[in-house]
Amino acid sequence: MGYLIRKMEQEDIKQVQEVAKTTWNATYEGIIPLEVQEKFLNSAYNDDRMMQRLGRSTLYVAEIEGRVVGFANFSQVREDGKVELGAIYLYPEQQGNGIGSALLQKGIKDLEGVNKIYINVEKDNKIGKTFYEAKGFEVVKEFDDEFDGHILKTIRMVLKV
Repeated sequence: MGYLIRKMEQEDIKQVQEVAKTTWNATYEGIIPLEVQEKFLNSAYNDDRMMQRLGRSTLYVAEIEGRVVGFANFSQVREDGKVELGAIYLYPEQQGNGIGSALLQKGIKDLEGVNKIYINVEKDNKIGKTFYEAKGFEVVKEFDDEFDGHILKTIRMVLKV
């Protein structure tokens, strides 16, 4: 089944919010308590925050037959060529089909002047960690991250492009 990678538009917000919620709940089940997940999602992915993201960062969506099935969120490129990859989220049933790789490649291709992409991944997020390692990201450091009263073991990774 074919997919299209394109820049996110305001009309995509509701679908992107649904991808974020579904993916978070599936990925972090047993890692982050559900009430902590919900609080984060309601804060980080509410309508106002999504509008801010659209204005301040670069977002791409993956679409299949007119339906958003995933997205990627890149920060603006800093003067030194560094970019933060805030997220690549895909519906669980779409993972492993090359869509995440296509979202990452779109950012690498389109973001002018990028030379390093950084990502923070929860250590127990095996799917995410495996994905980034397969794409050539390397671990720079590990740290504890206080997340709404819940301590996460976080891995910071970098991809040199």
